[in-house]
Amino acid sequence: MSSLRVLILGGTGEGAAIARALEGKASVVSSLAGRTRRPAALAGAVRTGGFGGAGGLARYLREQRIDRLIDATHPFAAHISANARDAAERTGVPRLAVERPMWRRQPGDRWICVSDAAAAARALADLPDAVFLTLGPGDLDAFAGLSGRHFVLRRIDPGFSPLEGAEVVLARGPFDLAGERRLFTDYGVGTLVTRASGGAATEAKIAAARERGVPVVMIRRPPPEPGPRVSSVEEAVAWALSGALSSAGSGSS
Repeated sequence: MSSLRVLILGGTGEGAAIARALEGKASVVSSLAGRTRRPAALAGAVRTGGFGGAGGLARYLREQRIDRLIDATHPFAAHISANARDAAERTGVPRLAVERPMWRRQPGDRWICVSDAAAAARALADLPDAVFLTLGPGDLDAFAGLSGRHFVLRRIDPGFSPLEGAEVVLARGPFDLAGERRLFTDYGVGTLVTRASGGAATEAKIAAARERGVPVVMIRRPPPEPGPRVSSVEEAVAWALSGALSSAGSGSS
């Protein structure tokens, strides 16, 4: 095996795919935040839990002699991405961000774009029940004060919900269109609330909402960190193996 050491900040399908593609070609460690109790199996080594901010990540990069840092975190993991940029600048370790392609509005979409979860909760005032929330647990508190609303939550793990009486669907993506159609029908979904995460794994819910004329409250994606970035697993793998920052230059800012 190559002596190349790659740290992937993952927890996403893209991070898992990069780890699989690099297996046998580099020594790979995937770092997971630890929010999911039983994460899917990953190629290579796995590290779970935070680093202790940018300084802790910088220390890990030095101690583990990491050669490449790939930020393949969720598009809304802005704090982790900021720490990754900071740690890479402190240590000089080349960093690449994998920017998941955005969903594109199509004819029939009824999107209401908002800035955050609190704004999404306010937008529900004149929208129909039942409200299908496909958000992280940290966003649910914004909806706790809404009375008389019927919420449907989709989660990977069971656990406490601040939304009393909400129906919980336990499922792990990717999700297909047939399954999303059934869910919308079975739960009588009248409004979808989601983050603008992008990518193919959860796009079927957008298509299902479009087909049924269901309004979608879409929380805007935070801006990416400055620096080189690519939009595909293949580009990320090529960059890791070549180490050529210029190969990712078309996506930098």
